[in-house]
Amino acid sequence: MASRIDAVDLTRSLSHEESERRVGLAQRRLTQLRLTTAGLLENPRGPGLLVLFEGFDAAGKGGAIRRLTQSLDPRHVLVRPIGVPTPEEARHHFLWRFQPSIPGEGQMTVFDRSWYGRLLVERVDGDVSHKSARLSATEIVEFERSLVNDGVTIVKFWLHISEKEQLARFESRAKDPLKQWKLTADDWHNRERRPAYLEALGDVINWTDHPHAHWDLIAAENKHYARVAVLETLIERWTHDLTQRGIPVPAPHGGDYLR
Repeated sequence: MASRIDAVDLTRSLSHEESERRVGLAQRRLTQLRLTTAGLLENPRGPGLLVLFEGFDAAGKGGAIRRLTQSLDPRHVLVRPIGVPTPEEARHHFLWRFQPSIPGEGQMTVFDRSWYGRLLVERVDGDVSHKSARLSATEIVEFERSLVNDGVTIVKFWLHISEKEQLARFESRAKDPLKQWKLTADDWHNRERRPAYLEALGDVINWTDHPHAHWDLIAAENKHYARVAVLETLIERWTHDLTQRGIPVPAPHGGDYLR
């Protein structure tokens, strides 16, 4: 079955100047929406917001998350990086370790990687079988549905880059003393398994892309474009969900952001 990932246009780009202009406008709107849903602008608290980031190593997840959270008060957003399960976490159901960070009413959480590691890295590395991955996908869909039904807005991003661009970013990191820590043996190992990751990714999208928790695939070959696309898509998804729930969405301050 063909995957939506095949249709991602990696040639999309923006200039640095245009990107900075639109990022600034989007950040202002995000701050307004965050204060609104936190109940800090003379309105009741809104649904919790959960934003998931997945993507190939060096796809720009960190940079996108920084732009997303840059204008927000640190008290109003939790950013949680997800790594290999601890021995204690591995003793439980794979979704158990994420529960403490699920946002409640008026809260916001950003996951830098997520429970989709079960269907990607764990499957590719042979820690779970195809059959187990398919079962886990069904559990994830129902888990996300239960969160949405309980009042959580879910926005899921996959940041996509080509094999050539990933290599260029790896090599750039290797030469920069302040970025070498980002490049690990696991990154090179995962790069060698790219065909397997693409196959697993295709299944992830086909299995877990549903109206209640849609996958937004972001062309991240050009970082300036990707950062704008993430912020503007998040605003669109967030305001749409609030409207669908019958929650008034404030007009942008000064009319300088049209979404």
